[in-house]
Amino acid sequence: MAEAILIPISFFLFIFAVLYLYFTSRNKERMALIEKGADASIFFSGKKGKGPSAGKVVLLNLALLLIGVGIAIFIGAILENMGVHDGVAYPGTIFFMAGIGLLTGFFLTKKMEKETE
Repeated sequence: MAEAILIPISFFLFIFAVLYLYFTSRNKERMALIEKGADASIFFSGKKGKGPSAGKVVLLNLALLLIGVGIAIFIGAILENMGVHDGVAYPGTIFFMAGIGLLTGFFLTKKMEKETE
């Protein structure tokens, strides 16, 4: 019974610790740069108005990845009905189609960047 409670608690503690270390170290780094007289604009070095936003790129890649996984599960079921062992059919097609989805997302992102320039 205790193991069932300790696992989620330790997981959330781990996530909290990673986020805490990330934000505190980022804050210390920024404070050190400001103390040395660095301009605050270096913290916001992203391009404004040019190219696709990061949110659109992430959403596009995630959508294509999930579409690829969905198609792969469908193809894996077809292969299993054709006699291919399910331990080979599902993982093989999922990794293959997920890779194709991410590759497609890369090329579409590249195309979006060219169109906005």
